[in-house]
Amino acid sequence: MPKVTSSSVTPEAELFYQDTGGDGPAVVLIHGWPLSHRMWEPQVRPLTEAGYRVISYDRRGFGSSAFPNGGYDYDTFAADLKALMDDLDLRDAALVGFSMGGGEVARYIGTYGADRVSKAVLVSAVTPYMLKTPDNPTGVDRSVFEDMQAKLDEDRPHFLAGFGKKFVGWGVLDHPVSQEMLDYAWSIAVMAQPQATRDCVTAFGMTDFRDDVAKMTIPTLVVHGEADDIVPLETGGQAAAELLPNGRLEVMPGAPHGLTMTHTKPFNRLMLDFLGASS
Repeated sequence: MPKVTSSSVTPEAELFYQDTGGDGPAVVLIHGWPLSHRMWEPQVRPLTEAGYRVISYDRRGFGSSAFPNGGYDYDTFAADLKALMDDLDLRDAALVGFSMGGGEVARYIGTYGADRVSKAVLVSAVTPYMLKTPDNPTGVDRSVFEDMQAKLDEDRPHFLAGFGKKFVGWGVLDHPVSQEMLDYAWSIAVMAQPQATRDCVTAFGMTDFRDDVAKMTIPTLVVHGEADDIVPLETGGQAAAELLPNGRLEVMPGAPHGLTMTHTKPFNRLMLDFLGASS
């Protein structure tokens, strides 16, 4: 089982990753909350068939990575990503971050620069700032994140089942995914470390990435669903695109938060076209 140890932070953690190998350009896929690298299954094969080397890893506390008793903040997550990039000696890589994973992309570049990165894709991302504040009026009320944590404390499996339905627009879109796919996503989410699941709500809900996003001068594609009910378009995609020096926003009509699952083919085309385009 391939793993890399992130030892520059405390507590350190072993991170599991999947690497398709090959000599093609590297694409690093960073999963959303509360899932794992397995959420990228609909993207790995198309990317590989297009000639890319695809690396997808599990955030600490999720999937097959270690479950340390701490470190669930974006400075640590960015250090974890750096450990992976350095250990694999990735060059000219594209970073693709979904939802919470968009925060890793922004904080990594904001902290360590883009020497190893050629392009970025932010998908349904929590960037630039989720929390509603006087200088961020389109954000989400703090009470929403506090309520999520309270429900996780009360009955985590039940809350995750309901969140999974909201994730894909269940009850809003006609048959967005199969029941089996919904069950599969729940099985991934429920096996994450409870502390990581809870602490990450604070991380993605209350971390300000505005300065990080402004430092992302590499070509960046922003993909956001018009009907995202978890990270609203105005809060996420539109606000990020306004801050990015070299960004492009693509709004997917009618798409929910989990558009990689519900709108797989159009999303994959957008991503492949962007990655294949000359800078």
